[in-house]
Amino acid sequence: MKILIINGPNLNLLGTREPDIYGSETMEARLDLLKKEFANDEILFYQSNIEGEIINRLQDDDFDALVINPGAFTHYSFAIADCLKNISNPKIEVHISNIYKREEFRKKSVTAEQCDAVLSGFGLKGYQLAIQSLK
Repeated sequence: MKILIINGPNLNLLGTREPDIYGSETMEARLDLLKKEFANDEILFYQSNIEGEIINRLQDDDFDALVINPGAFTHYSFAIADCLKNISNPKIEVHISNIYKREEFRKKSVTAEQCDAVLSGFGLKGYQLAIQSLK
């Protein structure tokens, strides 16, 4: 199975960004673990701070399943939500922190409705749980 993981804005800073919320593990380290655990699958990864680049990557349609952490775009990107709506492959939205225990604006996801499931608050392990669910 070819699984695409997409991370949105500021998630390129994992490991150093607010470690009390996001932990100290880097995404690169987590990807190494995922590629070892799911060695029979192809794990693709894409990160961008730019909304249109994320949409363009999603529209490449070269994957069997999707794990997406839209970052701040979660809360207001109707453009990404519309793009997700047109993807028929299985898709899971992941959030490292529990968005429901954070600021009020973070409690609403406009993208979640277009995904099959949402994982929130499991740290970077959420990516592993999402892939297990997709398989």
